[in-house]
Amino acid sequence: MSNTPKFAVIGGGSWATAIAKMLCVNVDQIAWYMRNTYAIEHLKLQKHNPNYLSSVEFDTKKLILTNDINEAVAYADYVIFAIPSAFLSDELEKLTVSLDDKVIFSAIKGIVPETSLIVGEHFHEKYDIDYDNIGVITGPCHAEEVALERLSYLTIACGSEKKATIMAQNLNSHYIKTKISDDIVGTEYAAMLKNIYAIAAGMAHGLGYGDNFQALLMSNAIREMKKFIRKVHKMKRNINDSAYLGDLLVTGYSIFSRNRMFGNMIGKGYTVKSAMMEMSMVAEGYYAAKSAWELNQEYKAKTPIIDAVHSILYEGGDAKQVFKDLTDKLD
Repeated sequence: MSNTPKFAVIGGGSWATAIAKMLCVNVDQIAWYMRNTYAIEHLKLQKHNPNYLSSVEFDTKKLILTNDINEAVAYADYVIFAIPSAFLSDELEKLTVSLDDKVIFSAIKGIVPETSLIVGEHFHEKYDIDYDNIGVITGPCHAEEVALERLSYLTIACGSEKKATIMAQNLNSHYIKTKISDDIVGTEYAAMLKNIYAIAAGMAHGLGYGDNFQALLMSNAIREMKKFIRKVHKMKRNINDSAYLGDLLVTGYSIFSRNRMFGNMIGKGYTVKSAMMEMSMVAEGYYAAKSAWELNQEYKAKTPIIDAVHSILYEGGDAKQVFKDLTDKLD
């Protein structure tokens, strides 16, 4: 690996676009893989992604745009995956180049459905990548506010402090502040779980619950998150840090939160299928709710909010009745 590492972004969505924007502040050139050839051609000509964060203008001289994932991965030392977790396995099946000498960072906030593993664990177990070469990029940070260059904060977790620092330095700018962490597993589980709680917050809003209940729900959610993560990976962590509590709050309350939007639609009476069809982006919490619930059959943490969301999304539970029952389990 060279003294000046090269970066690749894998994904064409809003978060991938935001990460590409952040990197371009500090890096002379990045590789950017996206499946959509129309989006690539549009970017080359019009200097912006036509489908996501279209207000962001890129210096295309800094972009190596490709619809070949192997070209992007071969170019880079640090590979950032920013695609929905449900599509990760399909994309990785296209790889013919080795990941052995790469540093892998996940900006994916979900669980890989095929293995029920968070992304870091998936790369470790399926591709035998050492945790020193695996990292996580997490919030609290919405792509839409990156596009607007509003002050935002990122937590960069990695088994190697040096590699976490390199990634943090290359994402840092006048509107992005970064901190590093060694809690790879905890921060990634938190990023997955907060999407489930955001769906719950959206459901509550759609059902007509007010701000008082929303505050109670978020208070219970952070405690539930702490119990779940402690069962999965016990280590000293402050659950009130921004990577956990901060990311939960912004996802649970923000108008930009697709998971809250999805939950709100379900609370208003949409079916799961109709809500998904109406949304143009993937709500990671939908897949996470199933995986987290199944994992917890082994860990047996007390998770009434996850149980309620799972019941509504996967068991045909009536949202109004499930939330009525949930209110008696919260304090």
